[in-house]
Amino acid sequence: MKQQSRQRLFIVIAIVLGVGAATWLVFSAIEDNMRYFVSPSEIQAGLTPTDHALRVGGLVVTGSVQRPEGDEGLTVRFELTDNAQRVPVVYTGILPDLFREGQGIVATGRLRPDGVFAASEVLAKHDENYMPREVQEALDEAEDAASVGDAMRKSAGGSL
Repeated sequence: MKQQSRQRLFIVIAIVLGVGAATWLVFSAIEDNMRYFVSPSEIQAGLTPTDHALRVGGLVVTGSVQRPEGDEGLTVRFELTDNAQRVPVVYTGILPDLFREGQGIVATGRLRPDGVFAASEVLAKHDENYMPREVQEALDEAEDAASVGDAMRKSAGGSL
């Protein structure tokens, strides 16, 4: 009987360790793939995590798209805005066909220490009526904040 109880104990311990290892692997994979959505205003305010992959959304600022010479056209620099703040973005790769100035996009990547967002992926909206929910919410919040600031300046007699 002692031998049987030891075998059961060993089996129970093996099952618990197996379930624990599987759970740890699942949560590690989820954490590695988690990307926080942020707006240019949140980046400029320093509210973004620096050790995680991020998704930043906004509109490509008109006149900001630059393609440095000597890089075979694969590196593109541009600015994103939520109509309140701007963030510089650098991307190396092939841009979507729908990418253009004034376009709503979502870029995935990491924020560099110099404040430039290094994008590893750029997604453009599909048609003129579509905008990702997160981008639309960020634009609406920035617009609301700008209108509150304008109202405060007017009420203070323009001294702000």
